[in-house]
Amino acid sequence: MRIAGIIARWTRFWRDELSGLATVEFAMCLPVLLLAGGYGIELANYAVVNLRVSQVALSLADNASRVGLMGSLSVVQLRESDLNDVLQAARLQGNSIDLTAHGRITLSSLENVQQSFDSGPVQRIHWQRCIGVRSGADYDSSYGTTAITNGIAATQAAAGTVLSAGMGDTGLKVNAPTGSSVMFVEVNYDYQRLFGSMFMGPRKIHEVASLIVRDRRDFTQLYNPSPAATRATCDKHEI
Repeated sequence: MRIAGIIARWTRFWRDELSGLATVEFAMCLPVLLLAGGYGIELANYAVVNLRVSQVALSLADNASRVGLMGSLSVVQLRESDLNDVLQAARLQGNSIDLTAHGRITLSSLENVQQSFDSGPVQRIHWQRCIGVRSGADYDSSYGTTAITNGIAATQAAAGTVLSAGMGDTGLKVNAPTGSSVMFVEVNYDYQRLFGSMFMGPRKIHEVASLIVRDRRDFTQLYNPSPAATRATCDKHEI
């Protein structure tokens, strides 16, 4: 009877003891909370990185539409050094996500002008400049390419690639105004996941931006006065 009484008292004690209930419940819920929280953090980070890539693309298009050296008659000459400056600005803006180490930026000049050898305005990609180490079809421009020698001289051989339909996805194509140009930027970036493959598979972020040139630009060629700058042509894959 004594043993039975002791057992009964302990049974009542543990049955009525609630001081550790919250700890037990927390321990049971913690794995679920960690999984849900980790997934939410990964999605939030992905959204933030998407926004940053988009901002880099828009800033580059904006800067490229303004730069150049004002010449006679208020005509602006675009130089290779100007393009290097705006590309480096894009690299610095994307440093927080290592944009050029894990991606590729392509800047295209989509022009709709009449060159000296044309009988009328022709829309073409006159030249392209790039930065970033990634290479291949997933990172090169999806909307048209040019030779690395295009745009460096005012000749038909360096005229560029005719693109009468414009640049961009179907239904969202961008065309240059007659007598002017659009600075078209395309960014392809391999998203760097916070938790590896736990919550998300490999993803590539693709963003584009375009802005019309805002000055009276000389569209005959890209200039490279002495001391000549290194051209950021798209055969190079550098940070």
